[in-house]
Amino acid sequence: MKLRHRTLSIILSLVFVFTIAGAAWASTLEEIIQRGELRVAVQTQGPPFSFIDKNGERTGSSVEFCRLMAEEMGVKIKFLDFDWDGLIPALLSGKADVLAADMTANLKRALKVSFTEPFYESGTIIFTKKDAPYETIEDSNNKDVTVALLLGSTGVADADRFLPKAKQKTYKGGGPLLINAVLQGHADIGVNDKSAVRGQLANFPPDSIKILDVKMSAQPLAFAVRPEDQHLKEWIDLFFTWIKEDGRYDENINYWVESMKWKEDH
Repeated sequence: MKLRHRTLSIILSLVFVFTIAGAAWASTLEEIIQRGELRVAVQTQGPPFSFIDKNGERTGSSVEFCRLMAEEMGVKIKFLDFDWDGLIPALLSGKADVLAADMTANLKRALKVSFTEPFYESGTIIFTKKDAPYETIEDSNNKDVTVALLLGSTGVADADRFLPKAKQKTYKGGGPLLINAVLQGHADIGVNDKSAVRGQLANFPPDSIKILDVKMSAQPLAFAVRPEDQHLKEWIDLFFTWIKEDGRYDENINYWVESMKWKEDH
């Protein structure tokens, strides 16, 4: 009798374990479909990838890619705004299913999240006032120079590497804060992603800022999911493969990133 009870107990325990495992196995992609909504963490204000336009609408390159994703999934979409340093925590906490920004897929971040295949390659650059004397990395790497950086960005690591003598001043929020800091004299130079800076300059006086003719590092930009969401990552990779094939990728990048055409409409 004891043996039968023990056998029954083992069977019930195994049933419980497999039931829990089965629930855990249900992928985030399946949950998105069942929920009928894709939740996306985006940067609060970072044109040309994600920003609120003059009509009060959320748009930008990454935003429009995600709208296409939701359309292909057959679900609605919900954008969740976060400052730059809040994007990864929002993803890991389960508030969002996908992180969609101009985020560099670097090794440190990859310890926390799973990156998709890069959707675009950009690079870190230095910018300053139009009439400032800085022209090279050597000019900028000076103890009398203050560099504006975005908290949690790749620019901080690049400044550590290429501008060790400069004084760092970090800002919490979006890239436009760095441009403002330079224009208002709170910093001599700024370091950020080239495509982001070029897009953000559309909202500042023409010829007020110059971008130095240097590239500090190459940056593969990618979306991110939680490490356990392999199915969702594979789906996003396949999504980009298809839209590159049918022309929708080029249409997005040419409009939002490679030109300023979007400024006329947004």
